[in-house]
Amino acid sequence: MQVHRGIPEQADTASVLTIGNFDGVHRGHQALLTLLTGKARELGLPAVVLTFEPHPREYFSPADAPARLASLREKLLLLQAAGVDRTYVCRFNARLAAQSAESFIDDTLVRGLGVRHLFIGDDFCFGARRRGNFAMLQEAGRRHGFGVEAMPTLGVDGERVSSSAVRAALLEDDLGHAARLLGRPYSIAGRVSHGDKLGRQLGFPTANIQMKHRRPALTGVYAVSVEGLAQERIAGVANIGLRPTATANGRARLEVHLFDWTAECYGAHIRVHFLHKLRDEQKFPSLEALRAQIARDAETARAWFASHPAHPTEPSQPDHS
Repeated sequence: MQVHRGIPEQADTASVLTIGNFDGVHRGHQALLTLLTGKARELGLPAVVLTFEPHPREYFSPADAPARLASLREKLLLLQAAGVDRTYVCRFNARLAAQSAESFIDDTLVRGLGVRHLFIGDDFCFGARRRGNFAMLQEAGRRHGFGVEAMPTLGVDGERVSSSAVRAALLEDDLGHAARLLGRPYSIAGRVSHGDKLGRQLGFPTANIQMKHRRPALTGVYAVSVEGLAQERIAGVANIGLRPTATANGRARLEVHLFDWTAECYGAHIRVHFLHKLRDEQKFPSLEALRAQIARDAETARAWFASHPAHPTEPSQPDHS
């Protein structure tokens, strides 16, 4: 998949296009991408996604913006896996926020991306003050010669599938419900970096993943499976949060202790699948108390895996990054 920063002044080819933030690439997004790629193959054109960075709500109200379900890199990997040919990452800034709906259609969709057919969500609005809507796009399509289709809301068990619904399920520690909305267990991917080696000192070495954003969509201690290191996923126990016993820098971190794994993994890009919550994150009076709790967490997680043997042994999926 080709990834482009910004919109070209003039498209080099026509495109079948969809627009959105695609945070988490949940089942509703997946259904939309299936329509996109099917139409693109039918017309012999590239399947193209236009997305924004940062999320518009992060730009307008950073303190109140929702937690990210996926980093930009993770989103791009998921779009690639869905068969998208090109993704344009458009920086959301003051200039874009002030762009009129008419200019967005003429300069971005028609001239910059060469839209031949457009798929949008049924609640899609665009342009300054969100003036642009489906009816405006239909009228523009008649003038410029491109088709427009709205993707109806996808429901699962009577609930609208949305990124907000996934966040709510994770906030309520309902990992099963989040997985039904996503079509897979919730996961976080990232590169293993050097930490402070505290886990090693406590007898539980960890793979450390620095979070891209300060607010993760879930916090606590979990039974997890990790892909990206071996042919099969590796079971483990993970802590995601602020590590209140060890540090107070306010930056979230994901730490994973891998069961029966001794090889170094610094620099590896791994994906951590959250399967079962063990407890909330908490502050302990001493490192010795923390060490004892980690031992109990590892024992509890091993027991959970023993009763759910299929989870950690699913084949790893190749990371085409």
